[in-house]
Amino acid sequence: MAVAIARTAKERAETLAAAPTVVSVQGVSKTFRLPRNYILTLKERVLHPFTRQEYDLLHALNDVSFEVPRGEFIGIVGRNGSGKSTLLKCMAGIYDIDQGDIQVSGRLSPFIELGVGFNPDLTARDNVLINAIMLGLTRKQAAERFDDIVRFAELEDFLDLKLKNYSSGMHVRLAFSTAVQVDADVLLVDEVLAVGDASFQQKCFEQFQNMKDTGRTIVFVTHDMSSVERFCDRAILIEQGNVVAIGEPSTVTRKYNELNFGRTAASADAAQDMDSGGERWGDHRVAEIRAAWFEDGQGERVVTLGHGETARVCVEVYFHEEVGDPTFGIMLRNDAHHTIFVAGSQWEMGPTGRFAAGETVVVSVQFQNWLAPSRYTLTPSIARAGVGADTLDMREDLVSLVVHGTRSTGGVADLPHDFDVERL
Repeated sequence: MAVAIARTAKERAETLAAAPTVVSVQGVSKTFRLPRNYILTLKERVLHPFTRQEYDLLHALNDVSFEVPRGEFIGIVGRNGSGKSTLLKCMAGIYDIDQGDIQVSGRLSPFIELGVGFNPDLTARDNVLINAIMLGLTRKQAAERFDDIVRFAELEDFLDLKLKNYSSGMHVRLAFSTAVQVDADVLLVDEVLAVGDASFQQKCFEQFQNMKDTGRTIVFVTHDMSSVERFCDRAILIEQGNVVAIGEPSTVTRKYNELNFGRTAASADAAQDMDSGGERWGDHRVAEIRAAWFEDGQGERVVTLGHGETARVCVEVYFHEEVGDPTFGIMLRNDAHHTIFVAGSQWEMGPTGRFAAGETVVVSVQFQNWLAPSRYTLTPSIARAGVGADTLDMREDLVSLVVHGTRSTGGVADLPHDFDVERL
């Protein structure tokens, strides 16, 4: 039975901690046998009577374990082919498991394939009633909720149209509207928000929030990290059938992004990527930029970085001749080639000192990464003393950094700020 869950974060956490377990997944493994050669016809079997069928094994799930308390909204994330949809289908009883145990307390409703059971030759009116009954409502309940289903789908003018004449968006509206009317204790939801227009997706968000507020237990598979952080109490990251992380949504989404983009450079050469830069300017026979890379707050070289983390730009400079008070600078551009950030030693520290021939220095600039999610390229430079106009070496777009995050405001940066509304 669904029960109201406290709305404040602290009260909600306390309520969930005291709630009984309604979903238990213990040591679940699932392997698929994929045939290497197919014999599709009787003729092929007659011509090759002794051909043995050979199989490759695909280990979709490996010893997966977790528990979900009543009323929790938990997200399951992972890259394509990671096994998250397979896990949901095992929980729904669509797939048998090879090993382990799955226990679900209460009525289960899977929203895995929206519209399964719809008949394209019947009208929307008939499909709604039939599908609602298939999902577990009685005839009376289906009839009583019919108007609510149609109103949510905004398809009042198309009820007597055969489903085969519906657009894909209309089909999804009808299927989701029918599915959310089921009185289930545990809901399994697989990527239903990946389709439909913006206004319908917003209605889905509102429906999710309503189900969360009324204490429904929801297991939600998605690629949308902003939805995970918005709705989920916890999240699970699966990679190649293994549970990589379980915990706070923000922590799990960060690990998901690191898996997708590859956080750490495999080697110094990969981090520097010296051959990928563009134009080179200046007389680099006096001083030259030999390497550049990005680091995180722990000093580890990275090629991707999460929004809000500490970032450090490092540039290695070698002096062929003695130079006094050179000016060092960096410039970051986004993927639209707009200049986003510029820093120079002439503004930050003044004279930099005298450097002898044969000396190597590493110039670093550290900042809090409030850049919007995008790819950024670094253009480092060194110039003679002054305002930086007499360039010794400048290397356009020498290395790049991918910034990932779940906030997408449309701006080029997401600066820390306070938001307040004052009643007069």
